[in-house]
Amino acid sequence: MQHKILITGGAGFIGSHVVRRFLTNYPEYEIINIDKLSYAGNLENLQDVADMTNYTFIKGDIVDLQFLKKLFKKYKFTGLIHLAAESHVDRSISDPLEFIMTNMLGTANLLHVAQEYRKKNSGFLRFYHISTDEVYGSLGEKGLFTENTAYDPRSPYSASKAGSDHLVRAFYHTYNFPVVLSNCSNNYGPNQFPEKLIPLAINNIMLSKEIPVYGKGENIRDWLYVEDHAAAIDLIFHKGKPGETYNVGGNNEWKNLDLIKMLCKIMDQKLDRTEGTSERLIRFVKDRAGHDLRYAIDSSKIASELDWQPKLDFKTGLSETVNWYLKNQDWLDHILTGEYELYYDQQYSKR
Repeated sequence: MQHKILITGGAGFIGSHVVRRFLTNYPEYEIINIDKLSYAGNLENLQDVADMTNYTFIKGDIVDLQFLKKLFKKYKFTGLIHLAAESHVDRSISDPLEFIMTNMLGTANLLHVAQEYRKKNSGFLRFYHISTDEVYGSLGEKGLFTENTAYDPRSPYSASKAGSDHLVRAFYHTYNFPVVLSNCSNNYGPNQFPEKLIPLAINNIMLSKEIPVYGKGENIRDWLYVEDHAAAIDLIFHKGKPGETYNVGGNNEWKNLDLIKMLCKIMDQKLDRTEGTSERLIRFVKDRAGHDLRYAIDSSKIASELDWQPKLDFKTGLSETVNWYLKNQDWLDHILTGEYELYYDQQYSKR
């Protein structure tokens, strides 16, 4: 094999799309996917590639330092793509320590083990850390996040990701460790766990359940189709400059309420319902603590340096996402367990 690449969190939403892309686009690479298979990690996301000869899945937790040491000793990795993370803001508010452990300690463990391994093995080429635009804080009505925007995290989730970003950069400057980073906007697409806005709304519309919308629905997000993000990750891993950060956005800002209304129209058409049926399910709930008003990313650096642009327009991407969920009801049924229902009730029933 030309490369042995470790992908962390590869059974999750974004991770599974990255694993699939690397397995199919680079059959000469050996891909080792580790995931602790928490509530959002799902091997069904990778059923179609599970038997490929260049693929290995290992259940494991990046917080377990000894596990990582044994892993590096056995596989002699040439590169690492780090996606494993706790990522839902609401959950970070109710359980911040879990986010600090996984996102900060887990990243520190990976950096330490990879750096120690690299001292004795010159073949280790790159540590790629995927992060979020939420580390930058909140924007007003104007402006964009750039790679030079000062960090200003507002939630335990974004603070834990900011901390992990700082650790990655510290290893670059202190040890000349070959890192690249990227900060992305909100992803959407197939296989996303239905705690996030778009799949939550799709599932509720299918079930004719109320669609909870925080506050007045005026919070603005920049939406990026997951396959476009996977293509950006591919480019950054192979061509990104060591020590550099690349912002990856969809150039696609939507108010939450406008997005939900658009989704309702798409769902009414696909479910053969009278227009306006799904929109009547919208229910405004108490805003969450520290809810950032607006995120928007300036992607000009990755566009100019690596020739990347998002390809799929939002309406098409949203329609394809809806189609996937409608065709994969079994996938939803398998993950919508009693634990999910308990979490959902805790989040929205008293708001």
